[in-house]
Order: sequence, then C-alpha cells, then structure tokens
Amino acid sequence: MKIICVARNYHLHIQELNHQVPQEPTFFFKPDVSLLRNNEPFFIPEFSANIHHEIELVYRICKVGKNISPRFAHRYYDAIALGVDFTARDLQERCIKEGLPWEMAKSFDNAAAISAFIPKENFTNLNNIRFSLYINGQIVQQGISSDMIFKVETIITHVSKFVTLKTGDLIYTGTPAGVGPVNINDHLEGYIEDKKMLDFYIR
Repeated sequence: MKIICVARNYHLHIQELNHQVPQEPTFFFKPDVSLLRNNEPFFIPEFSANIHHEIELVYRICKVGKNISPRFAHRYYDAIALGVDFTARDLQERCIKEGLPWEMAKSFDNAAAISAFIPKENFTNLNNIRFSLYINGQIVQQGISSDMIFKVETIITHVSKFVTLKTGDLIYTGTPAGVGPVNINDHLEGYIEDKKMLDFYIR
C-alpha cells in the first residue's frame, strides 16, 4: 500500500508559505508506518521543534491502474476520509533551503493521521466537499474540494503515468490555508461536512 501526498494544491496555502503555483500535480510518498489510525494520540517527535498540522481529504484507490485516462479516473476511488499530514516544518524549511529532498520532514512514523472512510456514494456532490480542523475548540483550517487546483481525477491520471496505482493506496490531496504548529495536550477534531471524523490529542 502506498500513501501518495499532493503538495501545493490550494492557492491560499501556497501564498501563506510563499511558494510557487505548480503547473502539474506535485507528489511525494509516505511509508505505511506513517499511518496513525483509530484516533490514537500523536506524539511529537524529538527531532523537530515545529510540527505543523495540515488537514486534507484522502481518497482510497479501489483497483489497479496504470496510465489511467482522465475520463475513467473517477472509477479508481471508492471512498473518502479525512487526514492530517503532520509536517516537521523546521526540517522541511532547512531541506528546501539546501536544495535537498524533504521526505524526513513528511514521512516519519505516525505522520499521516487517517479517519474512517465514507463511501463516495454517500456524497451528493463530490466536487463540493467541505472539511475543517479544530484545535482546542477553535477552527484553524477549513477547505472545500472545489478549491483544489488539481481535482482528484487529474491527480489519479497524473500519478498513474509514473506509478501503478493499487487497491488500497491512499491519496492525500493537499491542505488549505491555516497550517500551524501543534503542541502537547492540543485536542484535534476534524470534520467532513458536519460529521466528526477525527478526535485525538497531541502528546
């Protein structure tokens, strides 16, 4: 199982980090040991002094595909979840400054919190899914799928040019604006529409 993560997929998030808008989907991978399930607590790792939250919609791949045509891409995912892409921002900024890969800032153990999945048939409009993240009762991030620069079908088509997609692969589709640090004892709650999907603590 692969965890595919898309970077820079919302304009306001790109602006808040002073990055450039990509011309095509930019992606990286997390290992399966990055998954943090069942609302278990996230423990801040010792190697970073600045862990950021990034709330994202996550799409589950439901069949094998390579070089997937745009018109068939919608057939390759069957469910949607909510995830938090935890990022060691200090390590990432250092790697970017030095022109180095920044997987160590994104791909560490438990860096990909994931909720239960909702079948895509349960959504009335897949292009208009609202999601949000609260910390200690205060909203810090909110997004809507229609604001994605690259829709999930475009991402599936693009990624499958390079890598065969397999059943069970996950695609984290990027984060909206409002990323920021988490601290010990913070209480994170995430929602898709009005349904609570995530409810866990930082330790």
